[in-house]
Amino acid sequence: MRVLINCPSKFNLESKTLKKIGGIESLNVNLANILSKKKNEVVLTSNSNKIILKHSILNIPSHILIKNSKKYEFDYIISSNDSSIFSYFPNSKKILWLHNPLQIEKSLRKKQFFHIIRNKPTAVFVSNYLNNITSKLYPFKKRHIIPNFLSPNFTNKISTKIRKSIFVWSVQRDRGLAKTIDMWINKIHPLSNNAQFYILGMNNLPQNYDINFLKSKNIVFLGRVSRTKLRNIYMKSTAMICLGYDETFCLNALEANSCGLPVITFGKTALKELINHNFNGFVVNNFNQLSKKIMSLLEMNFLEKKKFISNSTKFSKKYYPNNIIYKWLKLLK
Repeated sequence: MRVLINCPSKFNLESKTLKKIGGIESLNVNLANILSKKKNEVVLTSNSNKIILKHSILNIPSHILIKNSKKYEFDYIISSNDSSIFSYFPNSKKILWLHNPLQIEKSLRKKQFFHIIRNKPTAVFVSNYLNNITSKLYPFKKRHIIPNFLSPNFTNKISTKIRKSIFVWSVQRDRGLAKTIDMWINKIHPLSNNAQFYILGMNNLPQNYDINFLKSKNIVFLGRVSRTKLRNIYMKSTAMICLGYDETFCLNALEANSCGLPVITFGKTALKELINHNFNGFVVNNFNQLSKKIMSLLEMNFLEKKKFISNSTKFSKKYYPNNIIYKWLKLLK
């Protein structure tokens, strides 16, 4: 098959630009790699400046592809959160890969709604939660749910060695982070001088926190890091804190699980589907319970912690690429 994968983000297939790409971008790159290895002809288009051929995948800048659309033919187009690309290829079968909420007002404002009506694509949702909150007014040809999958960085064997007392926040959105920081300062640090709270995935801290003051409370702000460094941090940590206010899937939580980290969450949105209480994580109801769960993890012996490390990695294996890709292949028949 000839497949076009459209990811309207700023990156290309050069190695240096792939080091810090986000979850959606990495999913598109990995899907392109998997489909290419299945003997399909794959083109990846992104917001880039030059044409690159890497591992049999042709990466074409979106503005070049659109300008020369009559020169290309595709059997399928898989487009992440963007329906406008469909109108340039009327003869292709179209799949809108939805990673984020698409409210009617937003789709009208961003001129997506017209292209959905015109092309009637098949919609692929990354979770039941996202499917349920997406309006039934959209004239999708069909609706499918295909979960996200782990990248090769997060499918390697891990060590169950004793972890450090590190708790990780690696969600790009900062809702709830300020309260989590205050909770750490007031309830965790006074009781444990060894426990550390690592904040990753975002360029800036919320509000006007002083980094040196936070360091004195064992709160470490690392900003955006490569996926390799992120995995290395997960591998030495105790648990992830992911409250789950607005997650449509939460690949971060799944990646943490794959490295043996149970996830402490409020169990909201799509995290209801990912986190099983007392198995691969813990569902708490408020910040007071969050602080108590952190303290209980700090007090656990190694054998107790090892059980949650094992459970978390076991759960994540359901989302290895070879366990998800067959759903994509079935859809592309």
